[in-house]
Amino acid sequence: MCLAIPGKLIEFTAPQDNPFRTGKVSFDGVIKEVSLALIPEVKLNEYVLVHVGTAISIVNEEEAKKTFEILKQLDELKDLES
Repeated sequence: MCLAIPGKLIEFTAPQDNPFRTGKVSFDGVIKEVSLALIPEVKLNEYVLVHVGTAISIVNEEEAKKTFEILKQLDELKDLES
């Protein structure tokens, strides 16, 4: 099953004016570099939904945390660390 997983943008790794901008996103301490090309307006410390290595939308912090907890309870995050 393919899921979009919420995480917190903690660092930009390419300049904002770069159309292929990337950033580091924390998923409860697991850090992944993701593409930010689809949401150029994203700001540091905002929560994003990530699908297949690409942030696809900005999400509310409270909803992101709730969703992440549910995914943890369902054991749907095992592939996150690979």
